[in-house]
Amino acid sequence: MSYRIGIDVGGTNTDAVLLDEQLQVVYEVKSPTTADVSSGIYEALRRVVAESGVNPQHVRYAMLGTTHCTNAIVERKRLNRVGTIRIGKPATTAVRPMMGWPEDLRAAVGENWHMVSGGYEYDGRTIVPLDEEEIRSACRSMKGDVETIAISGVFSPANADQEKRVAHIVREELGESISISVSHEIGSIGLLERENATILNAALIQTAKMVAEGFREALGKNGIEHAGIFFGQNDGTLMSLVYAIRYPILTIACGPTNSIRGAAHLSGRKDGLVVDVGGTTTDIGVLVNGFPRQSSLAVDIGGIRTNFRMPDILSVAIGGGTIVRRSGEEIKLGPDSVGYQLRNRALIVGGDTMTATDVAVVMGRLNWPGAKVAGIDRAFCQQVDAQLVAAVEDAIDRMKTSPTPVPVILVGGGSVLLPDQMKGVSEVIRPKHFGAANAIGAALGQVSGQIEKIYALDEQTREAALADAKAGAIREAIAAGADPQSLEIVHMEDIPLAYLPGNALLIRVKAAGLLQA
Repeated sequence: MSYRIGIDVGGTNTDAVLLDEQLQVVYEVKSPTTADVSSGIYEALRRVVAESGVNPQHVRYAMLGTTHCTNAIVERKRLNRVGTIRIGKPATTAVRPMMGWPEDLRAAVGENWHMVSGGYEYDGRTIVPLDEEEIRSACRSMKGDVETIAISGVFSPANADQEKRVAHIVREELGESISISVSHEIGSIGLLERENATILNAALIQTAKMVAEGFREALGKNGIEHAGIFFGQNDGTLMSLVYAIRYPILTIACGPTNSIRGAAHLSGRKDGLVVDVGGTTTDIGVLVNGFPRQSSLAVDIGGIRTNFRMPDILSVAIGGGTIVRRSGEEIKLGPDSVGYQLRNRALIVGGDTMTATDVAVVMGRLNWPGAKVAGIDRAFCQQVDAQLVAAVEDAIDRMKTSPTPVPVILVGGGSVLLPDQMKGVSEVIRPKHFGAANAIGAALGQVSGQIEKIYALDEQTREAALADAKAGAIREAIAAGADPQSLEIVHMEDIPLAYLPGNALLIRVKAAGLLQA
């Protein structure tokens, strides 16, 4: 018998789960998230191995869904110094790279940017040829001042040749070991947002390497020495260690998507709404054919507008650690939370802070051994509970596409805050092991690849364009660690772009498969 371990880091708890070959839960633990994150991961890993009694040599895969990259951007720490090369002169000189970035984040990443001649039209035709000496000069001027390079070009998703050539020149000038992020592999159409995402990706390489090495070391210390290591990415699937170090930005927002995938697995449902209640927030996502629905909008990360793939998630500041305050007749829920300090600060443990968990205990939804409820006002808790449930019902309504009641799958340790019946909900489903859905989702083991590209149908047929996009998505999935024999296309859409000449078509394709044996 072989096993796999899934770990997911939340704001309050770090969950670890052990699954068998049939993807059934063997053991689960919930350990407080620590301030440095890494020691909390190690403790969750240690406990799940020790308490399950499973031989660690039989663990074949280990998967991690982590907040390290998100924290690095938010805290402006552990970021690489990035050299940015934009291929877009003279067409894009009116707006420089990193325009609109918060000053402290620009300082952390460094304003080492250069614009060079080049770029493409929407259909891949050259605007201006590359000036290779200009690129070499830019590289020489950045040598010693930058640790990674971000390359972005005008309409590079339509034609990536110039970005690839610039990357080749960068390696010739700065060495084969330098990490390079190219925008056509990361973002969508829209130069500035795609460039922002590429710079952030380049800035996170150091953090990704640190997390990867720390996870590998933690596994080794617990006797797991030969397991394949994978990271959760934000479309609900996995990527290999090498792929994660190359594209660390794809780990951002993997927590909610892990929960959505875990909810689908535990409930047996492929469609519906998933409400994941954690210690700090409630995340609501849409399950479509077993995977999270992706957002079609630009996404703000750490104050920066980007356009790489992200899940369509609505977050509200309600969780098990949400602080409850009374101001006259008014009740204020959060948005702050006691987070991983819940077991020290909540009223039911003798603390001095009223939390949503205290309310759940008083309302009888959560059994907390030894809870100190004698001094807690039940009538006030009923008022808080009504306001809390109404806030979640409103958020559910905002994620629905019609007024018709929909089934809701409740997961996450904080889901005990919510009742079994809610307005606008046809059915509330609480699957077994709902508290560890995030870690289960991380461990499930599907790997995906995605392509988004504009094709000019004046030059080829729609069928040929679709076939090319499918082949590209399959290549990306194999590069991320998928078994080629198990791959299938799980999502495909083509959108005519009426505002562009030449019968242009935007094609998005996603392929997914099982982990390589």
